[in-house]
Amino acid sequence: MGLDHLLLLAAIQGITEFIPVSSSGHLQLVHGLTAFPDHGLAVDVGLHAGTLLAVMAYFLRDVGLMLAGARDIVRRQPSAPAHLVRVLVIASLPVLLAGATLVVLGVTDALRKPEIVAWASIVFAIPLWLADRRHATRSSDIEANEGGDVQTISMRNALIIGFAQTLALIPGASRAGVTIMAGLYLGFNRTLAARFSMLLAMPVIGAFALVGLVDLVQAGAFEALGTALVAGLLAALFAFATIHVFLKVMLKIGLLPFVIYRIGLGIGLLVLLA
Repeated sequence: MGLDHLLLLAAIQGITEFIPVSSSGHLQLVHGLTAFPDHGLAVDVGLHAGTLLAVMAYFLRDVGLMLAGARDIVRRQPSAPAHLVRVLVIASLPVLLAGATLVVLGVTDALRKPEIVAWASIVFAIPLWLADRRHATRSSDIEANEGGDVQTISMRNALIIGFAQTLALIPGASRAGVTIMAGLYLGFNRTLAARFSMLLAMPVIGAFALVGLVDLVQAGAFEALGTALVAGLLAALFAFATIHVFLKVMLKIGLLPFVIYRIGLGIGLLVLLA
């Protein structure tokens, strides 16, 4: 695999994983619209492991809280960190079960088409914009109302966001987009919606990377591990920087730039594919 291909994949995965534009959709476009070959399972695992490393490093304090919460659950001690772990588990279960169902039914490949990415990018951009508009009109001083604590999210709201996250199995819908959208509709402020979306990415990306690693071991495909490691490190750098910039942009501007990009991307793809 050439360095240009590797750098492109790492940039796409790292930049798009945590912003509402769909990383899976963009990766599918690389294979569907360019001459680059499929990057393979090892590199795919490396890319996702890199973004997982980045979000864990950025939210290191929250990772510590989750570890403390897991300990409290084992000890049956009620605590705010234990509640955080429970809501993350509840919110993760729907997409993990739905994803496993799609794999068993063998329909995942049918969704990996540029046309689906294009329409999903457009269709899911509209409720995302409406959710952000709804948030903006609730307060005359948005910056004064930013903040929020993920440890106070209710089980009910976590489950609703979890079901919304299953829509991300459609390439182009965007996992970050649908979870942030659901959070905003539930009354979360922008910071809390984005932060919970990113924390929720940890178990989902971790599960995907783990399944991929198991498949890799079973297939004995270790020849690309060096390339996968480089891809993961590059993706981690892109992802860490993107998380930092996105949180600031969302706080000050909102989601309109991402909505415009998604609609423009979708229309452009439909014109190109016509």
